[in-house]
Amino acid sequence: MFVAPDPGRQRLRNSLRAVLGVGLAVAVAELCGLSLTASITGGLAALLTLFTVLDTTVRAQRVTSALLPVAGFPVLALATTLHGTPLARDAAFLAVVFAGVYARRWGPRGHALGIFGFMMFFVTQFLHAVPGQLPELYAAVGLALLSAGAVRFVLWPIERRTPPPAAPPGLPGTGLARPTTRQAFQATAACAFALGIGQALSDDRWYWAVGTAWWIFVNTASRGETLVRGFRRVLGTVVGIAAGLLIAVPLHGAPAPTAALVAVCVFGIFYTAAPSYSWMMFFVTVMAGLLYGLLGVLHPGLLLLRFEETAVGALGAALAVVLVLPVTTHAANDAWIQRALHCVRASTAAALDRLAGDPDADPAPHAAELELLLARVRMALAPLVHPLSPLRARKARARQVLGLLDDCAREVRGLVAVAADPQASHDARLAAACWRVESAVEALTAPRAASERAVPAHPGPAAEEPALVHLHGLEHALAALHAPLRTDPRAPLSLGA
Repeated sequence: MFVAPDPGRQRLRNSLRAVLGVGLAVAVAELCGLSLTASITGGLAALLTLFTVLDTTVRAQRVTSALLPVAGFPVLALATTLHGTPLARDAAFLAVVFAGVYARRWGPRGHALGIFGFMMFFVTQFLHAVPGQLPELYAAVGLALLSAGAVRFVLWPIERRTPPPAAPPGLPGTGLARPTTRQAFQATAACAFALGIGQALSDDRWYWAVGTAWWIFVNTASRGETLVRGFRRVLGTVVGIAAGLLIAVPLHGAPAPTAALVAVCVFGIFYTAAPSYSWMMFFVTVMAGLLYGLLGVLHPGLLLLRFEETAVGALGAALAVVLVLPVTTHAANDAWIQRALHCVRASTAAALDRLAGDPDADPAPHAAELELLLARVRMALAPLVHPLSPLRARKARARQVLGLLDDCAREVRGLVAVAADPQASHDARLAAACWRVESAVEALTAPRAASERAVPAHPGPAAEEPALVHLHGLEHALAALHAPLRTDPRAPLSLGA
């Protein structure tokens, strides 16, 4: 996880910037004399802003950041107003859940606004905020958004120099007309189950079960993905609780060391989010324990309750994806793999144009998009490669596919690096090698009837030219992919089935 590919050190820079943004938000709240509750709310708002606003342009990111109060402030008012009326509060929370998931149909902006609205309701439960605290909560969130915006757009404008790759949108779903509608019903059912059982366990900390069920549905597209994500969330929480017993409990809320460790957790959340959901949940759990320590309510029994509520939320999510408009795992696999292969072809073509002297050709964005697509492929195939999966043959084939796609990504990264060298020459053999790569991708992504007649590309002779070496590596990987992707038309990994 710690040595996962990080093109341009993007994850590292984003993680360091998040620490700076959250730290600035908390410092500003403290300097303004706001309460500890308000300062924590501001820090969490800054974290959410930097974590969830993922629009593809800086301009769009600014607009989304400016719209966050539109989603968050009404929810804060609603949650604090209903704090003393459980039935109305619970109904409102479920309505926020449904609206937050449904908003994902409007792309990255709807995704960010939905998460921010949900988390504002969640934070008021976490901090037991009441209506009298609403003005300073508004002030804290507003200052946090300004602080995060200043860090993101002025002090450290990473995206201005390196535009973020477009996050791969969801795939067409089955069941209802739009996948967001289906998932909105699933998430609401899961959260309703979590809310009911969670309140039976604890009248004060039930919201952890709801939060678990909610976050398990973020960025998942199938039944298998959701089940694996739930397992990983529980695993990360268990390990985080163990670390909390060793780290957070002995501190007794001491401000300086707690603040330092929270900064480490913020870095860990951002740095591990893409490659390892379990590790991200580890850092989230440790950070929650540290914040409980600051609030003076941390004890080992609370951490045990945290685990129980997490298990309830994961169970609710599992039941919802199995019983409410289910989508099987293999329904999403083929499309994600196809999109990754098309991105390989686009990267190769752009690199060839760059080597041919076209100054406008830039393969780097395609390579960055490929990394995101491969992350979605790994998530889609996670149920098949999970250690507890009983499908040994499919597990072996899925691992082979992932390994070969990783080989493709490595060769693409090498090809992009060569193309970026102004001294690199354009060998006449590059066009032929690029054509073979395109033919191999077409053979793998064509409908089954056509692909069975197609002949996979055969690598050309070995060459010492760096670009040719990477292209031939791509040819080898694509040719090897033909067998695991095309052998059995009934297998979940078969493209075009």
